[in-house]
Amino acid sequence: MTEGRKVAKETFEEALAQLEEVVAKLEDENVGLEEAIKLFERGVKLARRCREQLSAVERRVEQLLAEAPEGGEPQTAPFVPEEG
Repeated sequence: MTEGRKVAKETFEEALAQLEEVVAKLEDENVGLEEAIKLFERGVKLARRCREQLSAVERRVEQLLAEAPEGGEPQTAPFVPEEG
């Protein structure tokens, strides 16, 4: 499984925890340049995954709020993510 596919399957919590680990390693003064570049690339992928998941949740919340009857309970509807 490639690195990109692994990141794409991780939950938000898993990706965030791994991103925190990457940041901690990058802050270590003993990390060499090559390792730092690899860590940075991984961090970018993890940050992108987190951002995508947060955006999807934000759209879902907006959809629920828009469909809620005034003064009533929000209604759930199937969520269709935007392409792109």
